[in-house]
Amino acid sequence: MKAIWLLGVLLMTTGDASAATRESIIDAWMRDYTGRVPGASVLVLRDGAPVFQRSYGLANLEAGVVASSTTNYRLASVSKQFTAASVLLLAEDGALSVDDPVKRWLPSLPAAADGITLRHLLSHTSGLVDYEDLVPAEQTRQVHDADVLRLLEHEDRLYFPAGSDYRYSNSGYALLALVVERASGQRYATFLQDRIFAPLGMTATRAREDDGPAVTDRAYGYSRVEGHWQRTDQSTTSAVLGDGGIYSSLEDLARWDAALYDDRLLSATSRALAFAPATATPEPDVAHYGFGWRLQGGMQWHSGESIGFRNVLLRFPAQRVTVIVLSNRDAPEPYALARRIAGLWDARP
Repeated sequence: MKAIWLLGVLLMTTGDASAATRESIIDAWMRDYTGRVPGASVLVLRDGAPVFQRSYGLANLEAGVVASSTTNYRLASVSKQFTAASVLLLAEDGALSVDDPVKRWLPSLPAAADGITLRHLLSHTSGLVDYEDLVPAEQTRQVHDADVLRLLEHEDRLYFPAGSDYRYSNSGYALLALVVERASGQRYATFLQDRIFAPLGMTATRAREDDGPAVTDRAYGYSRVEGHWQRTDQSTTSAVLGDGGIYSSLEDLARWDAALYDDRLLSATSRALAFAPATATPEPDVAHYGFGWRLQGGMQWHSGESIGFRNVLLRFPAQRVTVIVLSNRDAPEPYALARRIAGLWDARP
């Protein structure tokens, strides 16, 4: 194993490797996901074509279902790029502006929110209180996006004045999903389906709702508890869609990645807004945040962590390389792994 690791480091430095060598290195790095354990799916795209695609372990331990390229994982915060894209599509329609006050669309918010715009929500500069901290510890009923609004209606305070600082905010993206609903006249999940997923051929991708279409080929989330894998698929906040409720697969995310290079979904102006450095951040490897995207040098990326799932999507548009790692377990976070995999194709910020 040490020899494989050293070879991987060498190849990350030189960028010189055959396809077979890269495959053996990635397989070694993915060893802990192999067998009758919660699994992972890995995709590397170069110039729009898959140059590595492989899945490991199980999507459903109880039923023994193996993970595959069509397995749909809960994306968690990787979902935020779809929420941002929805807002940008509505801006293209003329239905809203990213500089609209949020209270134009959600007037029940308290006075503290008077200065907050959609741009602030998109770039995590709103100062909104984290809704997760407002959910009673004893609550078992799941929270939905509309519940986030109800929680925030009673919080006439901000962490800081809107636009004056950066603080990652799930609250902001839950509110954005509600704005999409009010500006479009559609349920958020329906808007995603009609305006993003269906046009791009992302036929199995879903914003999961209990009363909506079932997630096919679904991965279930697990956590390691006292030496055993325990299903931990849903928490009280798992039903909030705008900040992290989308399920998708390698195959569908490859279609999404392709759409970010041309005008098939978003205009060049909208894509530029999504990837523009809207605000500086103190987070590691996140020099700036755009609209639904973390930005570090030439790398556009986002991770997603929720109970039982850890995911990451890295894009290196200058090299036309994308790395996606989706997993249905609570640890480890795959960001460092994805960076190593990208290095095998000489892709780095």
